[in-house]
Amino acid sequence: MSKGSHTRTLALLFGFSFLYAPIALLVIYSFNASRLVTVWGGFSTRWYVSLLENDQLIASAWMSLRVAFMSALLATVVGTCAAIALTRFGRFRGRLVFSSMIYAPLVMPEVITGLSLLLLFVALDIPRGFWTVVVAHATLGMCFVAVVVHARLVTLDRSLEEAAMDLGATPGRALMSVTLPLAAPSILAGYGLAFILSIDDLVIASFTSGPGSTTLPMRIYSQVRLGVTPEINAISTLLIAGVALVLVLGLALGLTERRQRA
Repeated sequence: MSKGSHTRTLALLFGFSFLYAPIALLVIYSFNASRLVTVWGGFSTRWYVSLLENDQLIASAWMSLRVAFMSALLATVVGTCAAIALTRFGRFRGRLVFSSMIYAPLVMPEVITGLSLLLLFVALDIPRGFWTVVVAHATLGMCFVAVVVHARLVTLDRSLEEAAMDLGATPGRALMSVTLPLAAPSILAGYGLAFILSIDDLVIASFTSGPGSTTLPMRIYSQVRLGVTPEINAISTLLIAGVALVLVLGLALGLTERRQRA
C-alpha cells in the first residue's frame, strides 16, 4: 500500500472518529448508573425507566411527533403543487418571482425565518401554539419538498402523460393516474425530509411556539442549559436508534427492489 493510501485511510478514520465518537460516548453513558454523566458508575438502564416517568419529556416528544406529522403533510401538499406548477405550466408570468420565493427559505437563516413568522403572527393577532409551529415548519419544509419533487418531474417522460390524454384522460386525470404515481418515491422522500426537519428544528419553533406547545428540541435545550443529565442521554439514544432503524429499513427496501429488478 502506498504512502498516499495510508494518508487517505488515516484521514478517513479521523473524520469518522470526529463525527461518530461523541455519539458513541453519548450512547454508552446513557447506560451509566451514576448521576454524573462524566463518571462511569456501572451498567444500568435506570435512566430509561426514569425517562418513562418524566411527563414533561414525554409530552414534548408527543408534541414534536404531532407537529412533524402535520407540518410534513402540509409541506408535501404545497411543495408538490409548487413543483407541478414549475414543470407543467410553462413560462408563465411571474415564474421567476414564484421560484425565488420557493427557494428563498433554503438559504435564509432560520433566525430570520422564525422572527419574520413571529412578526406575522403578532400582526394578525394569531395566538401562538400548536398550529403556528405547524405552519412555520411547513413553510420551511415545503421548499425542500418542492426541490425534491421538481427534480423528479423534470426527468419524467412527458410522453406517458400525453399517451394518457390521447386515450381520453383529462389533464387532471393524467396527473392523478400517471404523473403522481410515477413521482410517488420523490414525494415520499420529500415528506420524510420535511418530517426530519420538523423533528430537528429548534430555532423556528422557539419563535413561533406558545404555552403548551414546547417541542422536544426546545425541552432538551432548556434542560441542557442547566446541565446534562443521564435522561437527556437516554432520550438522545432513543432518537439515534429511531433514525438508525429507518435507515436500515430504507436500505433493506432498496436492496429488495434491486433484486426484484434484477
